Amino acid sequence: MYPEIFSLGPFTVQGYGLMIFIGVMLAYIYMLANLKKHGLKSEDVSEMFLWCFASVVVGGKIFFWLEDPGRYFSKPSLLFESFGNGFVFYGSFLLTVPVLIFWFKKKGVNPWLAFDYAGIAGAMVHAFGKLGCLLAGCCHGKVSTGFYAIVFTNPNCHASPLNTPLYPTQLWDAIILFMAIGLMLFMKVRKWFDGQLFLTYGIVYAIGRFFTEKYRGDEERGFILNGLLSHSQAIAIGVFSVCVLIFILRYRKTRTQNAV
Repeated sequence: MYPEIFSLGPFTVQGYGLMIFIGVMLAYIYMLANLKKHGLKSEDVSEMFLWCFASVVVGGKIFFWLEDPGRYFSKPSLLFESFGNGFVFYGSFLLTVPVLIFWFKKKGVNPWLAFDYAGIAGAMVHAFGKLGCLLAGCCHGKVSTGFYAIVFTNPNCHASPLNTPLYPTQLWDAIILFMAIGLMLFMKVRKWFDGQLFLTYGIVYAIGRFFTEKYRGDEERGFILNGLLSHSQAIAIGVFSVCVLIFILRYRKTRTQNAV
């Protein structure tokens, strides 16, 4: 695809970075517009994004290292080589959630309500990030013979093998995420309880990711149970189970409160 969009002297615009930038800007605008209703200012939202950025990087990198801990513990210098490459979404997700809970409570905002906004904003960054993966060739699929397969030819992209039809796993993930955004926006004025939108994001993506993982071709991300499940599939099962459980509990609590 297009790992590099264009160059201007020594400055090069990377496809992945550009997509992330677009997603972050849209997410920032959305969060700012909604959190202002709850007394937060632009500097508060900027602070929140800085905390999120730190959590995404640290969580994503830790889970990436844990995919092959023996390799990194045997040679610690590898931990800091190519630090900007190699992140696991679920690592970012699982660290950012508690950090945001702490931050929202600190600012006096109901975390359940705020997470509904964060679910939509986070999915925006996530979806555009997957488009960035498509441009960069990372998170690529296995070899495919389907009509929908895509071929990466740029030697600077991360896809392998080049010049070979591969499953468009990045595009599938992006479509799932944009569908989740649409569903959350539709549910926004129809939701039964605060937190429903964020839980929906977790459930929808966990289901989608579990199935798209079967077609991923970047084998180095790690497996368990003798290759039966990838690490991300195992985490997806956990995220799905926890989100469904909380969804049921929140729904029952709301119905009980409304019945009183």
